[in-house]
Amino acid sequence: MAGGTVALVNDNPVTAQTGLAVSEQANLAPGGAPATFADLAAQLQPAVVNIATRQKVQVATSLNPLTGERRPVTQEQASGGSGFLISSDGYIVTNNHVIVGGPAGDAVDRVTVTLFDGKEYEAEIVGRDPSSDVALLKIRATGLPFVKMADSKKSRVGDWVIAIGNPLGLGNTVTAGIISALQRNIGAGGAYDRFIQTDTAINPGNSGGPLFNLKGEVVGINNRLISPVGANIGVGFAIPADEAIPVIESLKKGVRPERGYLGISITPVSEDLADALGLEKNRGEFVARVVEGEGADKAGLKEGDIVLRVDDREVTPEATLSYIVANIKPGTRIPLDILREGKPLKLTATIGARPPEEKLAQSNFNPEENKDFDKQTDTPDSKVIRDKLGLSVIPLDAEIARALGMTADVKGIVVDVPGAGTAAQVGLRRGDVIVSANYKPVTTAAGLATAVKEAQAAGRGAILLGVKRRGAATQYVTVRLED
Repeated sequence: MAGGTVALVNDNPVTAQTGLAVSEQANLAPGGAPATFADLAAQLQPAVVNIATRQKVQVATSLNPLTGERRPVTQEQASGGSGFLISSDGYIVTNNHVIVGGPAGDAVDRVTVTLFDGKEYEAEIVGRDPSSDVALLKIRATGLPFVKMADSKKSRVGDWVIAIGNPLGLGNTVTAGIISALQRNIGAGGAYDRFIQTDTAINPGNSGGPLFNLKGEVVGINNRLISPVGANIGVGFAIPADEAIPVIESLKKGVRPERGYLGISITPVSEDLADALGLEKNRGEFVARVVEGEGADKAGLKEGDIVLRVDDREVTPEATLSYIVANIKPGTRIPLDILREGKPLKLTATIGARPPEEKLAQSNFNPEENKDFDKQTDTPDSKVIRDKLGLSVIPLDAEIARALGMTADVKGIVVDVPGAGTAAQVGLRRGDVIVSANYKPVTTAAGLATAVKEAQAAGRGAILLGVKRRGAATQYVTVRLED
């Protein structure tokens, strides 16, 4: 489970319906512990919503034995989670994973929001950010109760917190506990692998719901749990409010959140490597790959270097290089302290903007990975290729060529999803590079789509593709055009 958030509040905490301050000392026993959470829960529950989703997902293909035609077999999947209102005019924060489905991580077809009073609304997906697992929805309503975000940096281990959500399909449930840890690194990597850990009961269905402090402020978005049994054992995690706020602000403006990027692949420094180089344990990260033309390459970083400090911060398992860099504004110049062949060296790098996740996935192209069609990449050209050849393609760039063992002179497009159509039946597979169609060079999806259309216009039922594989000469395969 994961979450979203909103704009920071002023020093006066706000409740859902009345906008009145919730006293920090209300209903406290002499020792400081709450005598009851009832008043706080009653004030906040109206701002917490139930989210239900529906999506048609392709689960197989069927073959008509008379015509040989293949058709997708789909089924409707239902899921859901929690969310919370952040404005009186219907903006709602939830987790991205609450509103996606299917193997490609597509947005669901329909999102229904149910308020505390039972009213239902169909919600628009304003924006979603898979990296932070945050999404923003909007319903057409006004005068709604809402809550605001706390400065979660002020939270302390041991603070009381309550979670409100819809666990296990049970509507509007309140649970209470304490903050067990802050800035917890759970090994997920990237810019958002820092969570508030809590023993507050969080179960499937709590995803996207708020974690409140005793002022009625949202300190985190309930995100996930760790459990050997798949249900709460007192180890739950929430996205800190202060890390989610910039994401929500970007989504509301319709822009992609900006994150820093150096253009390197890194791995932890193993105990044996640390011993071999005389390093302290759990210090630094090993550079496995440098992307040509990006900030690290321009700064002179090389494969085999060990990065010890970034922007004067130690690189450790708790403060990883990815986490530090992703949270630095693009365009910022920063110092890098590295070891090269055992000798210390200082470089200066300019942080770039992190590319979209789909672009990064292409850069880490794995021809052995099983993939399904992603409807988000549908364009007129990709639709022609998928409908007539039964596959999808992506551009061949330097990084993918390197992953496929192709030389720099190879030009073409890469089979990303071979599907189950006529192209797959003649042996085309993921990672094949299509270099020509009917002897004409092909370097873009548009070029391949044009070749398909020309073949159709000429009354031909097939097309001849030139295909290259690692270390082999160009092979030619004839692919029938699907009806």
